[in-house]
Amino acid sequence: MATAPVAEAVSLDHRLGDVVVRLEFADDGPVRLVGLVSADAFDASRPPRPRVTPLVELSFAGESHVRHSHGTRHRNYAATSRLRLVERVADARRLSVTQRDPETGLVVVTTIESTTPTTVAIASHVTNEGAGPVAVEYLSSLVLGGFAEAVEADVFRRLRVHTCLMAWTAEYRWRDESLADVGLVDAGIPHPTSSTRTSYSFGALGSWSTGTHFPQGAVQDRESRQLWMWQLEHNGPWNAELDDVGRDVALSLSGPTFRQHHWSQQLLPGESFSSVRAVVAPVVGDVDDGIAALTGHRRAARAAGAVELPVIANDYMNCLMGDPSTEALLPIIERAAAVGARIFVVDAGWYADDAGWWSTVGEWRESRARFPNGLVEVTRRIRDLGMIPGLWLEPEVMGVDSSALGDLPDEAFFRRAGRPVAEQGRYHLDFRHPAVRSRLDAVVDRLVAEHGIGYFKLDYNVNIGEGTDVDASSLGAGLIGHERAYLAWLEAVRERHPGLLLENCASGGMRADPAQLGVTDLQSTSDQEDPVLNAMIACAAPSVIVPEQAAVWSYPQPHYSDDLNDFTMIQSVLTRVHLGGRLDLLSPAQLARVKAALSVHASLESFIPAAVPFWPLGLPGWQDEWLALGLRSGQRSVVAVFRRGGTATVLLPLEGRATILHPIDRGARVSEEPNGLAVTVPATPGAVVLDLIG
Repeated sequence: MATAPVAEAVSLDHRLGDVVVRLEFADDGPVRLVGLVSADAFDASRPPRPRVTPLVELSFAGESHVRHSHGTRHRNYAATSRLRLVERVADARRLSVTQRDPETGLVVVTTIESTTPTTVAIASHVTNEGAGPVAVEYLSSLVLGGFAEAVEADVFRRLRVHTCLMAWTAEYRWRDESLADVGLVDAGIPHPTSSTRTSYSFGALGSWSTGTHFPQGAVQDRESRQLWMWQLEHNGPWNAELDDVGRDVALSLSGPTFRQHHWSQQLLPGESFSSVRAVVAPVVGDVDDGIAALTGHRRAARAAGAVELPVIANDYMNCLMGDPSTEALLPIIERAAAVGARIFVVDAGWYADDAGWWSTVGEWRESRARFPNGLVEVTRRIRDLGMIPGLWLEPEVMGVDSSALGDLPDEAFFRRAGRPVAEQGRYHLDFRHPAVRSRLDAVVDRLVAEHGIGYFKLDYNVNIGEGTDVDASSLGAGLIGHERAYLAWLEAVRERHPGLLLENCASGGMRADPAQLGVTDLQSTSDQEDPVLNAMIACAAPSVIVPEQAAVWSYPQPHYSDDLNDFTMIQSVLTRVHLGGRLDLLSPAQLARVKAALSVHASLESFIPAAVPFWPLGLPGWQDEWLALGLRSGQRSVVAVFRRGGTATVLLPLEGRATILHPIDRGARVSEEPNGLAVTVPATPGAVVLDLIG
């Protein structure tokens, strides 16, 4: 371990795994992050270029910028300019830099640590060591420049920006744009600290962390093949910003901000706050390589050991659709067991006497109208057939007409200006309040004890907006406090019930962020009901969710053709199977096709958690006629190919000996050509799974 006082401006390089971090220290300014690159791209002989991107950006109430940044940019804050180095501590895995603002006494400790050989995590911890209160309005997770290290003024031509768009039933849509496309151009400004005073900003508002964008993206130099893939690990609002700095650009990432999210955190003397954590994978390669690096980080962060991939049958999607009953469920349960499901989940509606249950949720006791002999009759049958019973819960809300409203004090609900916050007929519970956690603990414990529940689908169907002002210095502070308390509650549930499986869901993928996935077992990828549209979602989901956590709906139907039933089943073969559809109405021949697809999935149970995803036809577009998702481990690749239109044959730029795993009876063909594999799928829509060696 080394501690280095700094007497004059100096650049120091520190290697964390295969990532080189270059910092610049000076007596007359804050510590600056000069570069963050893969060791493969690092040239120690090249002198560092002066940078204007600080290691951390910080802003307080009552003051703003010291240069021409205007209100749209989170750059050049006055508090940042006052930060001075106190200490630098480094070892082989971690680099920690402590700075202090002499005016307020605020101390910021920024830590960069290796999480895998190709990824580093960055976060800052702020403590008020001054004499009076300070209200923090912005605290960055990462400020990264240095993209123009080797290209100088060419940066605006060479760099590409990759972002992932999200929407309900239209998740995981990647966009590849130039700097000009997002509004950043070289305006010929020669001074290295000047800019056009604009920015490209995106993120999430309210409590749906992935409602409009996924907190992941990349900056790419197409000519040098350097790429910086990043993600933010937070289950609430966040912000990403790209802006020009002279003839370079800077990327700023953060959790909630005052400007975008009504967030400020008042720190009394002795109090602290930690930023959202950012993870960066600087690689030499393409977007697939960046995603592979983040896939490795996500797996290392969970460190769960052996991963099993049981087929999960669920009565909701294209099946009972929130209207379960003993009579309706029993034949579906029988069929689910017959095709090999190992978990059966009773989804929404089990707690209400009629379909108008939206505004009455919160009691979490079964409806006697739906289950005359109690829910235990259903859960016992699930267990008797060798499956684990699962149940749907929406723990963070309580309906405005719920019979359980009197169980909690007013302060246990989100409130603004003294009034409870109602959104679409639901009140929002605040998990900072001990009464909320205690009540939900009792609900979970009772359902586990009474029904042997081994799986909870935890849904979240409202975006509660800015937050709550109960016991908080701002609405946003109340929201992030709740979000962190909810994650801690999930971890406590897992500790109390070690074998319990937890599914994360928020109207499908509206809160599919890395923070939630760090404490749950799998993620419902979408609520999309159309199997043709869902194919794009299924192919793209592993770009942001590890394949063994990406639960994709497959919903075979009696009125579907054999090709369409194969098409929907193949969508989940390379990830996690969420089996819906009317299994009880399928013919024996149709059931046999379902079982055939599930047998392919079962054969890949040890392969999937060890493989990294790739996209032979590029990341899928919403209207692409052909889609392809591959998983690769060692010399083996398994590729799912989907035809949604166009000609019957597509060329995959892949090499190797290919065989068809499924289906083998629908006329699909694959042949080796000089420039790749020619795959023919006669039907549209149609799909095929290929096994490649080499």
